[in-house]
Amino acid sequence: MSASTDNSSRSLFVPALGGLYAALNTASEIILRAVAGIFLTVHGSHKITDPFGAAEMVEGLGFYPGAFWSLVLACTEFFGGIFIAIGLLTRPAAFAGMFVLLVTVWFHWVTMGEGFSGAEKSLLWAAILFFFVIRGGNRQSVDARIGRAF
Repeated sequence: MSASTDNSSRSLFVPALGGLYAALNTASEIILRAVAGIFLTVHGSHKITDPFGAAEMVEGLGFYPGAFWSLVLACTEFFGGIFIAIGLLTRPAAFAGMFVLLVTVWFHWVTMGEGFSGAEKSLLWAAILFFFVIRGGNRQSVDARIGRAF
């Protein structure tokens, strides 16, 4: 990443930290991608063992047929999380996960009437996944290793 895109050309309060920031730039993005993907996978792990178990819940949100959307939800969270963690098809996997999280924002904020406090975690995770929708995997991803990115 060049200095013009990461704002490192600005004067730092502690200039000696400039090298540290530059050295950890890629590592911090890898860690964020891996953690987001792993957490999404863990969150979806119980759904993938019963992929039709959320059918009633998704129909309650207006997604019909519930069995189909329950399966899509389970696969999006579980397999999409794995893809995000390793950086394979990062943008589409992150987009699908972000969409799921924005539905949960609607569910908690509007349907359940919990407002911001109920939707806060989903908003945060949706923002993290939005970063990877725009940014992609980075040079330490499977996408980069195979030389193709969506």
